[in-house]
Amino acid sequence: MLMGKNKKVGAAAGKGNRILITVNVIGSAGPMRFVVDERETVRSVIETLLRSYAREGRLPVLGSDAEGFVMFCPGAESDALSPCEAIGAKGFRTFMLCKKPQPVKSLVGDNTAPGKHRLARRGTGSWKSWINKSLSLKIAPH
Repeated sequence: MLMGKNKKVGAAAGKGNRILITVNVIGSAGPMRFVVDERETVRSVIETLLRSYAREGRLPVLGSDAEGFVMFCPGAESDALSPCEAIGAKGFRTFMLCKKPQPVKSLVGDNTAPGKHRLARRGTGSWKSWINKSLSLKIAPH
């Protein structure tokens, strides 16, 4: 019986340390927590996170392409973690997942399609103006 326990401990010791990490996804209602091997790469952690996120049916829908996301350590340095870096290399257990910024395509000076015009914005203002309009609608008392 004692030998069986030693074998399990020896097998687990070869895998590396497993750590509990917390990842805050920008736009999501709450953080995701799961256990990973500290030697796993950031890319594999992002892939695991995206699968778990989709399985739980969380919103907003993120997709499954890990290349479209970057992971940061809040409170540390402002640079994103390298996708090839081990998740436990810096010693942090809390991370933030953000979508990579998309390049902005300028439509000014685009003469390729003479009949096409600039795309108009759907709304006339920001979310603040929408809230102000919504709150200004008052129901008249009887």
